[in-house]
Amino acid sequence: MADPAIAALNSLLRGASIEDHDEALKLANAAIKAFKGSASDLATARHTRVVALLKLDRFDDALRAIADGGPGLEKTCALEKAYALYKTGQLAAAEAVLQAAGHTDRGLQHVTGQVAYRAEKFEHAAAIYRELADTEDGARAGEENDLRINLLATNAQLEWNGKGWAVPEAQKQPGREELEAFETAYNAACGCIARADFAKAAVFLKRARDLCEASEDLDDDEKKAELVPIILQQAYVFTRLGKLDQAASLQKSILLSDVPDASTKAVAQCNMLVLQSETNPYMAQRLSQAIPHGAGNDRLFEYQSSILRRNRYIADLQAQKFPGVAKLTANILSKDAVPAISRATCDLGVLNAAATSELKTGKEALHRILPLLDSRPHDVGLLLTIIQLYVQLQKPGPALTLLEAFFKRLEAATTADYADVRFAPGLVALAVALYRLNGRHAAIRSELAKAATHWQKKKKAAAGSGDSLIREAGVELLRSHHPADLAAAGEAFSYLVAAQPDDRIAIAGLVASFATTDFAKVQPHLDTLPPVEKLTAGVDVDALIEAGVAVLPAPPVQAKKRSLEESGGDKRQQQPAAKKRRTRKPPKSFDPDKKPDPERWLPLRDRSSYRPKGKKGKKRAAEATQGGVVREEETLELAGGAGSVKVEKAPVGGGGGGAKKKKKGKK
Repeated sequence: MADPAIAALNSLLRGASIEDHDEALKLANAAIKAFKGSASDLATARHTRVVALLKLDRFDDALRAIADGGPGLEKTCALEKAYALYKTGQLAAAEAVLQAAGHTDRGLQHVTGQVAYRAEKFEHAAAIYRELADTEDGARAGEENDLRINLLATNAQLEWNGKGWAVPEAQKQPGREELEAFETAYNAACGCIARADFAKAAVFLKRARDLCEASEDLDDDEKKAELVPIILQQAYVFTRLGKLDQAASLQKSILLSDVPDASTKAVAQCNMLVLQSETNPYMAQRLSQAIPHGAGNDRLFEYQSSILRRNRYIADLQAQKFPGVAKLTANILSKDAVPAISRATCDLGVLNAAATSELKTGKEALHRILPLLDSRPHDVGLLLTIIQLYVQLQKPGPALTLLEAFFKRLEAATTADYADVRFAPGLVALAVALYRLNGRHAAIRSELAKAATHWQKKKKAAAGSGDSLIREAGVELLRSHHPADLAAAGEAFSYLVAAQPDDRIAIAGLVASFATTDFAKVQPHLDTLPPVEKLTAGVDVDALIEAGVAVLPAPPVQAKKRSLEESGGDKRQQQPAAKKRRTRKPPKSFDPDKKPDPERWLPLRDRSSYRPKGKKGKKRAAEATQGGVVREEETLELAGGAGSVKVEKAPVGGGGGGAKKKKKGKK
């Protein structure tokens, strides 16, 4: 005869509902204590106790109950143990349990996706959710909506982590089905925020808030808990849209006491601190230090933690805590054995440079932070800071020299991680910009060709970060007429066409690359591109011929500066350029009807009205041409045919030079 406790437990399990967890736990404990039956009945009671503890969110107690049951119960409760480990934040242990149990059970696959999501392995999580949705059981009642919610959240995380290439194009733009529940609307809005589509995100967030407030399945406390992240995202979207007043109003409507989890509370406090109009830097530094750190499953994701850490360091810099920031950031950077190009690591390098230079700029900042490159030669953030300072000082040459030296150090290494950093799209774009500033156009094509070759070899990785770079490299190489450059462009576009057969830009690039060299590679793609007649259907050729060829206006030619030898003398002796005379006002006594004196420009003694005074003046007046003696002149020819000159004719008679003066002597 079966034990009464076991019979009562079986009766309860046959008619159990979601409200019977406490009663199930009591009966399971009673059955285990009064156990006198078979081992199978005891296993059922222990399993029931574990499930009841999980339903009551007593995850630590559930793990202890599984451990007390021995290896047999652990094998039976693999799903329950993995879920309990996941909820307590023990992700590595949960992954080990799941790997040992295998992924044959659908429930285990769901938990595997959740563990991968929380461990920030978003590509793996997305693959699991897509596999579950594509199977025959994917449309199971109650599961389809959960899969859509989880997949939307995973896609948003991929976008936030810079892996938007891993999200299929069909899943990037949300549809009308996402507007049916507030969870799907919220996750779709998060995806829009990650893609910087804030206008659409505002629409989906409003819909999510309306649906949450009108939900009949949630009580008041549950609604408050669900509304907090929605309102926080609304405030962020309004901030990015420039609606600061609305963002501040929404932020003030949140009571920190109503926020249930530590991660959401940390985001709320950080945003409140940022949206304050006026804050004492020392008070802001104290408030930033008071923001809580989550633990377990309640902790922030890595990209969120890096932003929070960066904000704290910025607050410390504003409070003049330069040595502390320099020491903390240097300790973190010293743990990286290989160069990292992640945003979080680069931010640390920039903050360390700012602390070392004490927020100085220009030459003084360069003088302080340049020696840091000797101790941290692989610090990408520090390198970018120095290059930016050189560019601000209009010195692109030294900036390019530093970048090329960094590239040589990376090329000297043999590991693949160094090669990925060497041809990172951002660094390649920086090199192209500096080459363009220095007028080295051939080096641009060489750099892009090497980068395209590297990412083509990476295959799967190129489908993400390298696709855009391969495309730009192909476009740049097409501008060259060299056969080797055209061949490299053809290889780049061939790779893109193989990865995305519907990419018309890649197809057009492939056709342009091989049009003159290998028509066999071009011919299969000719039908894909629109015909020339369709492209030129609206073009009036006769009107274009009559209009003639449009010529761009020639830039003004600057006059070439003459050297000192060409100018024929000292620069100080050269005449300055004539300046435009400004119009002067006439004097107050000016009479426009009175005829001005025509001799007003002559000196006073040269005017006809001039009458000198004194004996010498009268003598000069007598010698003047008017009424005076006219002196005769004669023209003398100079020797050697050098010309002629007019001189006064000597008077006739006498000794030739007038009366001789008496010699002075003694009397």
